[in-house]
Amino acid sequence: MARIAFIGLGNMGGPMAANLVKAGHEVLGFDLAASVLKAAEASGVKPAGHASQAVKDAEIVISMLPQGRHVLTAWTDILQTAAQGTLVIDCSTIDVESSRKAHEMAKAASCQSLDAPVSGGTGGASAGTLTFMAGGSDEAFARAKPILEAMGKKIVHCGEAGAGQAAKICNNMILGISMVGVCEAFVLAEKLGLSHQALFDVASTSSGQCWSINTYCPVPGPVPTSPANNGYKPGFAAALMLKDLRLSQEAALASGASTPMGAEAAQLYALFEKQGNGGRDFSAIIEMFREKA
Repeated sequence: MARIAFIGLGNMGGPMAANLVKAGHEVLGFDLAASVLKAAEASGVKPAGHASQAVKDAEIVISMLPQGRHVLTAWTDILQTAAQGTLVIDCSTIDVESSRKAHEMAKAASCQSLDAPVSGGTGGASAGTLTFMAGGSDEAFARAKPILEAMGKKIVHCGEAGAGQAAKICNNMILGISMVGVCEAFVLAEKLGLSHQALFDVASTSSGQCWSINTYCPVPGPVPTSPANNGYKPGFAAALMLKDLRLSQEAALASGASTPMGAEAAQLYALFEKQGNGGRDFSAIIEMFREKA
């Protein structure tokens, strides 16, 4: 079993660290929020007073932080303390450029590194069923895979440094676009007098099927586990969807890719957040379309 430092123990990082403990690993954790650190301690994570304290004797370091600037700041601190050969894994969702800078920092410190953002939301983090999209060397991936398997059910090596972030950005652009389309279809169905269940029964088994309808249906009833049945309490908050869509548009601009649907989805989620809905599940955007109608 490994000695692991986990930096960032919030809604995703906390349950991920808890699953590492359940798998038998020794996990030292750090978070700036004392309440979050205390909650992690209840799940078996050993609290550290500072990130460098958690990292000092760790074989593997995992970070789960909000933005690229937070990752670069944390890794600057981490890599001053980490021993040569330490494997540093970033599970945050950040821009590709910052991710590649983090890899360069790790290389300069003679450490191995992997960017490994996740998909699956808080439910997947708690259940240990996340999908990891990894970027980095074959050696780093092989070393990280058994650790990631304690937190997820599918681990994909997408390529070299930054490839995991690229895959995550593309995947979530698809998700944002598809959820907008599914929500529009249900609002249209309502106007046409078609029941939610009828549309679901047809679309979920024909050419309209996708994750946004089959697994995460944005209306109450057809999929009992979807946030629509729980007042849109977030499994994946609208603010986080907006963040990922904006990352996709930054990447599109930098690479010269044409993503008009991604741009439109980003604008719609920006409006939804501006209306005070950033903390709700991203599928709640269906309510904005009803209001527009």
